[in-house]
Parts: sequence; C-alpha cells; structure tokens
Amino acid sequence: MIVNRFLDFLGKSADKDIALLPAPDITAFRNAEAKALSVGSANLALKIVRACCADAVRHGIATINEAANVKVLKRRGETRRRELTIAEIERVLAACGETEWRGLVLFGIYTGQRLGDLARLTWRAINLENGEVAFTARKTGRRLVLPLMPPLADYLSTLPAGDDPNAFIFPKAARANRTGTLSNQFREILVAAGLAEPRGHASTGKGRGGARETSELSFHSLRHSAVTFLKAAGVSDALAREIVGHESAAVSRAYTHIAVADLRNAMRNLPDVTSRSHN
Repeated sequence: MIVNRFLDFLGKSADKDIALLPAPDITAFRNAEAKALSVGSANLALKIVRACCADAVRHGIATINEAANVKVLKRRGETRRRELTIAEIERVLAACGETEWRGLVLFGIYTGQRLGDLARLTWRAINLENGEVAFTARKTGRRLVLPLMPPLADYLSTLPAGDDPNAFIFPKAARANRTGTLSNQFREILVAAGLAEPRGHASTGKGRGGARETSELSFHSLRHSAVTFLKAAGVSDALAREIVGHESAAVSRAYTHIAVADLRNAMRNLPDVTSRSHN
C-alpha cells in the first residue's frame, strides 16, 4: 500500500504532525519510488500523498498542502503502452490455441477489464439468459454489469458447465494467484505471436525488487483496444471509459446509472475478432 510505503520511507519523521511535512521529504519519496519501481508508479504515489495532504487541509489539520508543490515526473525514456490492433489480436488468439488464455483475451477485448479480475471470474458472474456479466472490480471497488457480446457468449457456450456457481471460469489462471505470474505468461504468448522479443536471462543486477522493463504491449493493451474500438464505433470517450470501468471520478459522476441495454447498444458495433469477415 502506497501510504504504508510512504510512512516507512519517512521513518521516525512519520510520527510528526502532517502540518510539518516538508515538500523535500515528499520529493525524496517520489524519487525513491521512481528508482525502485517506475516513473508511472512514482507519479501515482505522489498523487496519493497529495490527496492525503489536501484532505488534511480541508479538515483544518494543516494550512498548506506541501505535496501540491511537488511536480510529477516526466516519462522520459519509458515505453508507452499502446493498444493491440485487430490483426495483432488475431495473432494473439492463434498463439493462445484452445487454452484458457483464448477466453481471457476475448474477455479483455469485450469487457476491457483488468487481468486480475478476469482470472478470478466465477460462473456466478455470468447470466447467459440475460446476456450479462456482473462483478466487482478489485482496484476501484465498483460493481460492473456489462453485456456479454456474441463472441464472449459463443466462447462460454463451448466450456463445460458445472453445478458450482462459485467455480472459476478460468481455474488455471485463478490458481496462479498472482497477476505478475499471469502477465509473464501473457508475454510468452506475445512472443509466440511475434509481437514481443524474448526476455534475456542475464541478470540485470537489480534483483526481484528492481524496476521491471516496460513493454509497449501487455494484457493491459486489450483495455486500450476496447476503448479504441468503442470510440471508432462512435461511442463517446466518457461512455467508453465507463464501459471498461475507468476509475475517473468525473466519469463516474457523469455516468452513474447507465442501463445494460444502453451499454449493449454502444458495444454492438465492436469488431468480431473471432471472424475473418473484416479482412
């Protein structure tokens, strides 16, 4: 947890009044996060600290938000993640074969959800009669009810249906238990699809806690693809982000009661990546 890391970083200074928290200490924490993790992680940590300090000001605990004077870091030299194109998705699906990963990829495209949430989906989340999938996103705590697009419904119909609604749809992925493990497995699929280079086995000298090499493609790219496809189909940017469960507060306020039927209408023009009719 970011707040705990910040307190650990402060050490004995963590016991001081938050009103006495100086900007240089926050800057040093930001820089330490960037060195150990990544620029993106450091900026996220800074935003959390800013929010805590702003809350202290609102409640009269502090008079100045010193964290507001600490700037986010620029992403110099970092690879920016991008979406997967339809042609690339077809290559990924071919590399998946008939493994669980085929279903995970299809869910990634047609729901835009995070890998950790999809890996832990149970049959209780699926309502084939109404054509819906409903679950709570772990990162945001939001309850999402999304339409099952035809490619997803078709895929689910090929799976053996058990009697236990709490059974995982993707039991192997659920047993992996770590999103990092699953991300590494997906990278191997990208390598097999010719979309990523194999990682070298030589030591980087950074250890397991060191910053990971960032790739422009990952499972999160499917989330970008979902938004891109929706916008290409004429869906507004805000509604596209609502569909994939974007945690933006502004989006949440603007779209808090969207009916599943409206989402289905918005998503019906998504491309069918399981069909070659678009080639």
